[in-house]
Amino acid sequence: MTSSATPPIRPALTLSTVEWDHPDAVTLREEMAAEVGPRYAALVRTLPTKPNAVDPATVHRTFVVYSDGPAGHAAVRWNAGELELKRMFVRPEHRGSGAASLLLAAAEDAARELELPRLILQTGHLQPEAVRFYERSGYQGIPIFPPYEVLPRSNCFAKRLR
Repeated sequence: MTSSATPPIRPALTLSTVEWDHPDAVTLREEMAAEVGPRYAALVRTLPTKPNAVDPATVHRTFVVYSDGPAGHAAVRWNAGELELKRMFVRPEHRGSGAASLLLAAAEDAARELELPRLILQTGHLQPEAVRFYERSGYQGIPIFPPYEVLPRSNCFAKRLR
């Protein structure tokens, strides 16, 4: 007789709009920096500016997805009249749960509410998993846009929303 293990049931995902400085949002961004930062440490030391810095005054909305606690984060900020996705991150234990898709949909909806034609984003060349996710989600490569020109290996994307 063989037994089959029942996969664990994950708690439902819920999405909240929070302030940029909400403690859960701050914690998730810190976790993202700890995970992704080391991949780019050598490169960052050579840059004249910090193109990935986010001025909180430019943030339009910040989202946190919850499961059995904070599971993921994304924000959209103004960049030259367009909304740009920033700090998209899902905790490793919640990857594959749909949290990333929920966050991305919320960011796209924020741009649609403003009747913007597209949502833009940049991700680094050392994040192939992010590139695959965005491409699967309908994003197409675009030329590098400011302030990322100091990162010539950046992957910049846009998705037409209308």
